[in-house]
Amino acid sequence: MVLHQGKTDRPDRVGGTNPMYAGANPALAASLVMPRDKLRDDPLPPDAALQLVRDELMLDGNARLNLATFVTTWMEPQARELMAECVDKNMIDKDEYPQTAELERRCVNILADLWHAPDPTDIMGCSTTGSSEACMLAGMALKRRWSKLGRTGKPNLVMGINVQVCWEKFCEYWEVEPRLVPMEGDRYHLSADEAVARCDENTIGVVAILGSTFDGSYEPVAEIAAALDALQERTGWDIPVHVDGASGAMIAPFLDPELEWDFRLPRVASINTSGHKYGLVYPGVGWVVWRDQAALPSELVFNVNYLGGDMPTFALNFSRPGAEVAAQYYTFVRLGHEGFRAVQQASRDVATHLSAGIEALGQFELLTRGEQLPVFAFTTRAEAGFDVFDVSRRLRERGWLVPAYTFPENRTDLAVLRIVVRNGFTHDLADLLLADLKRVLPELEKEGGRPQDPAKATSFHH
Repeated sequence: MVLHQGKTDRPDRVGGTNPMYAGANPALAASLVMPRDKLRDDPLPPDAALQLVRDELMLDGNARLNLATFVTTWMEPQARELMAECVDKNMIDKDEYPQTAELERRCVNILADLWHAPDPTDIMGCSTTGSSEACMLAGMALKRRWSKLGRTGKPNLVMGINVQVCWEKFCEYWEVEPRLVPMEGDRYHLSADEAVARCDENTIGVVAILGSTFDGSYEPVAEIAAALDALQERTGWDIPVHVDGASGAMIAPFLDPELEWDFRLPRVASINTSGHKYGLVYPGVGWVVWRDQAALPSELVFNVNYLGGDMPTFALNFSRPGAEVAAQYYTFVRLGHEGFRAVQQASRDVATHLSAGIEALGQFELLTRGEQLPVFAFTTRAEAGFDVFDVSRRLRERGWLVPAYTFPENRTDLAVLRIVVRNGFTHDLADLLLADLKRVLPELEKEGGRPQDPAKATSFHH
């Protein structure tokens, strides 16, 4: 989470909100100062407090128009109702809420089946607060497995520079050397050759991403696994693969069933996904599954008493609501395999329609088209006379949140816009975005663009 520093802004600030908010006592609201650094002395009526906080939240962007985030921004009213009923249940209390724990177990089994676990009775898995925690757990398992080999060097982890920042955090927190493969030319993610070239006897694993956040493309998991198979034949180094499927692990099983990226590849030891991304659940819930018990060293697992017996647990977070797990199970019950396929296909169709429409405008060049993840990246043509930061700024004036950013090491010269299509972003909304983009282009051409420091680029979210 973001760290905040304490500060006092305008301690002499004049108070006063809408006098009508306080009901029978308008004078109270007329002099009220919203607490910023310390609590008020007196309570407020609940309706007044609700309205005051709502007023401030109006400054947030509209989540449905946020094309930066991968996180789910729309669920059915029935799912919201279920989440409200479960928000007071603590996931860590397995004994008090045994059926919530049972729903978690069912979700793990469903994911293991989707990802072709070779022996469903031998898998290990759990829910997390999101993919970041799931990646931390998977990384811990990789490091512990390596440490049991008795090697004396510093452990390292091989991955593309396009990985989510949680992997860099893992390496820093658990003292693992990150071996980041930079981008080169038109290669925007990890390749098999580049991965193997950085492996040695102290490599705890290779992270392959099924759906890069930079451009929505799948990394070649099967090619990476095959290259590591050949490396083991030459050197004896048995280096496992973890698939970071934060987004793609809930897309590929339904839209790309022939693509081998999961436990069908014996070298894949673990997979994570975000239930709150293309798992179609509000934040925050993630999942991680290990192909068998051998892939998760037993000393990392703690047992808690559960209905008179022991339940194994593996987590960094403890107390958290059961609402998201219940919502994930609801989504599995609600959609089934065919429903998931239809929802994800609709998102991919919107993404490819929108990317084609943007390309047809003539001022942009596509890097990807939304044909893997329903996500695509594009940049302005050299002759456009304006840059991606100008476009992002002008679209924001219409409420659209479209991130502009530069690519990392070796391709910092490339600045792009990225659009994430999620369930709820329809063809109609896509056409409205195209219309707004078409409307601002003549204005941008007339202005000639204004150079902007890339360090001030809009952020993008994983």
